[in-house]
Amino acid sequence: MKSTSDAPLLHVEGLRTVFALPDGREVAAVSDLSLDLQQGETLGLVGESGSGKSVTALSILRLVLPPGRITKGRIVFDGRDLLTLEESVLRTIRGRRIGFVFQEPMVALNPVYTIGHQIAETLQVHGLARGAAARAKAVEWLAAARVPDPQRRAGEYPHQLSGGLRQRAMIALALCAEPSLVIADEPTTALDVTVQAEILDLLRDLRSTFGLALLLITHDLGVVAEMADRVAVMYGGRIVEDGPVADVFKTPAHPYTRGLLACLPGSGDGRRLTAISGTVPSLGQFPRGCSFAPRCGDRMDVCDVTPPGVTSLIGGRSVRCYLHGDATGEPT
Repeated sequence: MKSTSDAPLLHVEGLRTVFALPDGREVAAVSDLSLDLQQGETLGLVGESGSGKSVTALSILRLVLPPGRITKGRIVFDGRDLLTLEESVLRTIRGRRIGFVFQEPMVALNPVYTIGHQIAETLQVHGLARGAAARAKAVEWLAAARVPDPQRRAGEYPHQLSGGLRQRAMIALALCAEPSLVIADEPTTALDVTVQAEILDLLRDLRSTFGLALLLITHDLGVVAEMADRVAVMYGGRIVEDGPVADVFKTPAHPYTRGLLACLPGSGDGRRLTAISGTVPSLGQFPRGCSFAPRCGDRMDVCDVTPPGVTSLIGGRSVRCYLHGDATGEPT
């Protein structure tokens, strides 16, 4: 079902998700995060492990479990703020209107039920098909996800499938209710290169066929370049740069984005690959000012005091960096 409004299908504004530490402190894993996603668009959310990407995805679906909780923000999907809905209403949106492709299908899929049963059950829960019709639909969705011999595979259990087939089954499960938005969290992790390419090709074709909006979470800039219309670069729980993929990759505005691109093979003829010094700080160890400041070659005194706010650039781009403006954000 497509939104009839010109407004974004998904609008996240000022999202803050915190976790309670054993010492009693609450620290933000996601802070002041805003993003928009239009119907039929693919947005790549990229960053190193520990940047807050998966917590963002779970927050959108209100699946963050204690000791985590959302303390601020709006998550407006197709005109409704998901943070204000009763859990019973939200259950009609999860799976039905928003599909989720989990990073580890072996963990996400139920090991004691067959693949076909799990897809048929999803169809029944959302009132889309029952009984033999649901089982037949399950086979059809496995075929749509390019699972070979889908009739036989529908009767198999997750442990009987290879990693690539489990991921295809996970995609079939996410799409069987024909959602408007699919969130794919590292969908090619732990797959070999050939299977990765096949999964990405499948997602691309399904997005086109069903007019999906796709939030693609990854640490792989090559995947973003191949799949996404826009990219949001995340670090330390904040989006530090976003804009059209071609523009951001051609002229990255944030030092972190430049560092990520410099790590890519082929980023410069005859140049040695470079690495960003240091590591992403652990939760609760982010500095007071800009989270990237300790690793940044362009660090200034102000970077250690207050996180930079958002500066708008031409071409629908934005960046959080004092190199491009003097706006200040909220203190951490």
